[in-house]
Amino acid sequence: MKLRNMTLYSIFVRNDGGTFAAVERDLPRLKALGVDAIWLMPIHPIGTEKRKGSLGSPYAISDYRAINPEFGTMDDFTHLCDAAHALGLKVLIDVVYHHTSPDSVLRKTHPEYFYRKPDGSFGNHVGDWTDIIDLDFDAKPLWDELIDTLCFWANYVDGFRCDVAPLVPLGFWLEARRRVAGVRSDCIWLAESVEHGFIRYNRAQGLAALSDSELYQAFDICYDYDIYETYLAYAQGRGTLADYVAALERQESTYPADYVKLRFTENHDRLRTAFLFPDRTVRENWLSWTFFQKGMPLLYSGQEWAPNHTPTLFDPDPIEKNGEPMHGQLLKTLIAMKKDPLFADGVYTLEAKARDVILSTWTMGERKAVGVFSMRGQSAAVAVPLADGCYRNILNGRDYPVDYGMISTAGEPIILMN
Repeated sequence: MKLRNMTLYSIFVRNDGGTFAAVERDLPRLKALGVDAIWLMPIHPIGTEKRKGSLGSPYAISDYRAINPEFGTMDDFTHLCDAAHALGLKVLIDVVYHHTSPDSVLRKTHPEYFYRKPDGSFGNHVGDWTDIIDLDFDAKPLWDELIDTLCFWANYVDGFRCDVAPLVPLGFWLEARRRVAGVRSDCIWLAESVEHGFIRYNRAQGLAALSDSELYQAFDICYDYDIYETYLAYAQGRGTLADYVAALERQESTYPADYVKLRFTENHDRLRTAFLFPDRTVRENWLSWTFFQKGMPLLYSGQEWAPNHTPTLFDPDPIEKNGEPMHGQLLKTLIAMKKDPLFADGVYTLEAKARDVILSTWTMGERKAVGVFSMRGQSAAVAVPLADGCYRNILNGRDYPVDYGMISTAGEPIILMN
């Protein structure tokens, strides 16, 4: 299966059952939903020095080669991986190589691997990340230490989601990929690429910050943050749909032909979709659009229940999963649709139409998929590239007429396929 056909599900172990055993018990449900891979947010112990909140951020790691005892043991972790693999699910873990906790094992054993402020003390370059200290990649022995660690974990997992990857040298990622391939040749590499504003901020400080185009030399998948600011501006009424679609269109000519973007409307660092879009119909349009786009969709833990509260990284904040998921059936349909080769190999177009509607198509030979997404949940008559006739919307099973080249929506998402 190609990466563009896969769906990734992000799991915050602390707030999503609390243990590896609890996550393992949830795997059959995720498999039934159709998910192809799970991404476990950091599984390692958390530092205590300068800890934020009562439990600390999972991104302030104290030991890259150990398991957070709150989640279980190494045996529990490997059992989870084995259970996932038995169900046909791939497992990705978080890699946080830009920084460690101030009291990390690595800082104690190799202080020469860390950035020093002008006064000689350990520190970091990003002001509000007060619970971490930055690694110094000018120390070349650090490269071997970190890559050896990746090779160790590659014996158990299928890929890595690499935190703030643009702030780590490209040469390191290229070497890491080369050496990890000797352990797992089909390892999946996902970069948390960053917003244009964050790239510009770091470069203005005299720091290196990789663009998505650079990252695609070493990574299979990059985040969608290059268009996130435009997406958020539209969601908040500060920008137009045409601006958002134009930003997406630029990806088609900016990145390699086989580029894969991680498509999402929420993650652990951003507002929940249900907070941004309280209206269910509007939210269903955005969910459907996430899966129709070119790339790999990401679901953040519990998103199928449409929570509007984003759990904190620093304190206990369990995700409630009560009753039937509000968007369970819709997501099941979308995930199954995404596995069609059309969405990996077809020709993709998108266009902003009147009344805040996105019209998008996939074409491959005689096959075609047409998506009509009302991003404000408004009714509209939309011109579509289909012959007049009757077509079934795969999302609700209803038949829709195309008359005089037009289709009518009452605000619901429509996906037609032949």
